Amino acid sequence: MDQANEQISADIPDWTRERPRQFWDPGRKLLLAVRRYQFWQARGGPFGRLCCKIIALRHRFWSVVTGAEIPLTCQIGGGLLVPHPNGIVIHPNAKIGVNCLIFHQVTLGSRGRGGVPEVAGHVDIGAGAKILGPVKVGAHAQIGANAVVIADVEPYGVATGYPGGMGKKPIS
Repeated sequence: MDQANEQISADIPDWTRERPRQFWDPGRKLLLAVRRYQFWQARGGPFGRLCCKIIALRHRFWSVVTGAEIPLTCQIGGGLLVPHPNGIVIHPNAKIGVNCLIFHQVTLGSRGRGGVPEVAGHVDIGAGAKILGPVKVGAHAQIGANAVVIADVEPYGVATGYPGGMGKKPIS
């Protein structure tokens, strides 16, 4: 394991990773809309409902700009990075841990009636990867570009190709 992986926690969110860095920062602005919606929804009350409606419009705008489908009510741990958010699709019931990295064209979804993925903390998911069904991805795992993961991936594991969960090997 390299030093970069050791410095990023799978348990403690690094909120600075999500903070918009400039005016035009679509991926981070989309996440900000999700976070603010969840904040005001939890607060409740008439003012909270009004804020949720306004934020839902902002979320819709950034969803169109990015081409991403990240639901307002999804369960995402803090510190998510989406450097190229276009084409990302996340199932509303999928769970994503803290400090994860998701590249473009990634899908986290179900396979028919089965469950949805649970991604632990500090998981890197490469461009075009698909994680489908009731799959558990362990902390610090790496999912390769265009991998199709339909089986569990252990912590520090690597999943590549199709089916990505079958030929996993730990990072040394």
